Amino acid sequence: QDHVCSLPKVPFRGAPCSDAAGRQVPYATIMKQVNSSLSGVLWDEVQKAPFYEYKDSVGQFHQVWFDDPHSISLKAAYVKSRGLRGIGMWNGNSLDYSREAVAEQQTQAMWQALTP
Repeated sequence: QDHVCSLPKVPFRGAPCSDAAGRQVPYATIMKQVNSSLSGVLWDEVQKAPFYEYKDSVGQFHQVWFDDPHSISLKAAYVKSRGLRGIGMWNGNSLDYSREAVAEQQTQAMWQALTP
């Protein structure tokens, strides 16, 4: 089935499948890898989140889900529209804080997206 990636069943606190089957990838790696991926950036309308697909060097299929400024801004706007008290991101340390111009722009855009 297109765009379906099954996770191995890794029990985690009673759940049959969890993020314990995956791993965190730094945003800088995602931004570099997405352009050479099989799919390019795809968008899931239900999750309001981007993802992409690739095959590793042994031909295994992978799917990477992430947030970008657009998906973060949609979530921040939802929080604001519902009068909720705030929003945060999982790990700001995964952003690219190098002095490269593109990295600085991407990191700044992510932080700005948190304030609708």
